[in-house]
Amino acid sequence: MKLYLNEKKNEIFYVIGKNVKFYRNAYNLTHPGESITQAKLAELVGITTTQIANLENETGKGVSVPVLYNIASVLEVSLDRLCSTEKVLVKID
Repeated sequence: MKLYLNEKKNEIFYVIGKNVKFYRNAYNLTHPGESITQAKLAELVGITTTQIANLENETGKGVSVPVLYNIASVLEVSLDRLCSTEKVLVKID
């Protein structure tokens, strides 16, 4: 079992940021005509575009659990997928 440790906080922010970017791009590939930009995602979840950009580029701090939940909901993935280091395949129709 992996536990979150204070020394590893940058690791989890890195993983979450990379996954948000991955699943946002995957959403855009699987939903033609419904593209979600960083600005659109920020608007939908109630944070700034800068916060989304910083999260995706691991230059900022993390975001709250409710914001992560909202991001996962918009991108149609489970919350645990945003925290996972496992790679997944995305089906593109």
